[in-house]
Amino acid sequence: MNAKKTLSLSLASAMALGLLAGCGSSASSAADSTAPAADSTSTAATANAAGKVYYLNFKPEQDEAWQDLAAKYTEETGVPVTVVTAASGQYETTLMSEMAKSDAPTLFQVNGPVGLANWKDYCYDLSGTPLAGELTSDTYSLKDGDATLGIGYVIESYGLITNKTLLEKAGYTVDDIKSFADLKKVAEDITARKDELGFAAFTSAGMDGSSDWRFKTHLANLPIYFEYQEDGINNTDAIKGTYLDNYKDIFDLYINNSTCDPTELAGKTGDDSRNEFLNNEAVFYQNGSWEYTNLVGDGKPFTDDDLTMLPIYIGVGDEANQGLCTGTENYWCVNKEASAEDIQATLDFMYWCVTSEEGTTAMANDMGFVIPFKKAIESPNVFVKADNEMTAEGKTPVAWNFSTMPSENWKNGVGSALTAYAAGTGSWDDVVTAFVDGWATEAALNAAA
Repeated sequence: MNAKKTLSLSLASAMALGLLAGCGSSASSAADSTAPAADSTSTAATANAAGKVYYLNFKPEQDEAWQDLAAKYTEETGVPVTVVTAASGQYETTLMSEMAKSDAPTLFQVNGPVGLANWKDYCYDLSGTPLAGELTSDTYSLKDGDATLGIGYVIESYGLITNKTLLEKAGYTVDDIKSFADLKKVAEDITARKDELGFAAFTSAGMDGSSDWRFKTHLANLPIYFEYQEDGINNTDAIKGTYLDNYKDIFDLYINNSTCDPTELAGKTGDDSRNEFLNNEAVFYQNGSWEYTNLVGDGKPFTDDDLTMLPIYIGVGDEANQGLCTGTENYWCVNKEASAEDIQATLDFMYWCVTSEEGTTAMANDMGFVIPFKKAIESPNVFVKADNEMTAEGKTPVAWNFSTMPSENWKNGVGSALTAYAAGTGSWDDVVTAFVDGWATEAALNAAA
């Protein structure tokens, strides 16, 4: 079936199945870069001005860096590159809207196998391309049969970003936190002395749309990961909820030892949480390596020496050997419905990003990315370094299993239940129902689609 017809017929189901949950800033906007063509010669990517590139960017926190990199490429090659950044939590909706237009994105992304199912009819086969040949491992290829329909372009980590200076003011170091029991002890002690210390244990666990993905997706990954580990699986149509009591324990710890009352969380944003951390109002801030440039650098209050990232402990498994949550939900896809010239221009741009000095430097330094390509340069990101150190010590990273969550609707159900629970208008049983029964319902809808 023609992909344009597929989009028209499946719009409603894709709305329900959209899975891309933002890893990044709540302050996001649509922005584009169309720098004037320059009389420069072609790059190693053998780009030329015959085609154009339209990249629908998933990550709001890297918008400015992508705009700058696109402008550099246009100046160097003459190829127009437009970057539009979807609002946090709105990528799938934006992608559907943009793909229905005549001038659709030539470069977009999906979050893994479940996300690919919605868009595979649009994906150009990247097998055998120079870009695919630059991958350090075929495990970063997203395949449908023998076809490579997506390529992972960044490996990231998330956990508890920790202000070591405040932690030491409270009388502790990171070496004192090796388990959930340790974290609970430290957090509750800080809360008991909150007025004396002048800061809280955790930033607000904001449950508005700019922040709730941290808990309905990233935190929810932990009980899913440990259930998958116990059962020896990597996907399921019927989550059992084996470790939802542990999920409750860590969420309770967050909301009862934070900068605000749990009843206020429904209105707290991602910016609120970040600003609390920037203002030294809390020791711990659950977020990822993508936050590095928002915390360290010109005009920012922290240096690398002030910060680290700890694993999110929930009281399960071998916590002494647990690492950060490390993986990717970021797979580049090229729109096969674009013109041949635009497809080639897009492939050239992607190749330049991951092989040229300008591209690899921007992705490492400006975006804080670890990219799985042969010419990658080492990121200065202190959170990336923390992940590397833990891995070198033999600690096991927690896999990103949230790409197997059955739908955006499932995540929204869990998020709503968490919000009501925090506000005291709902029970934890409601969270369990949304998690377990909601998963089965959405998985059945997927199977019937």
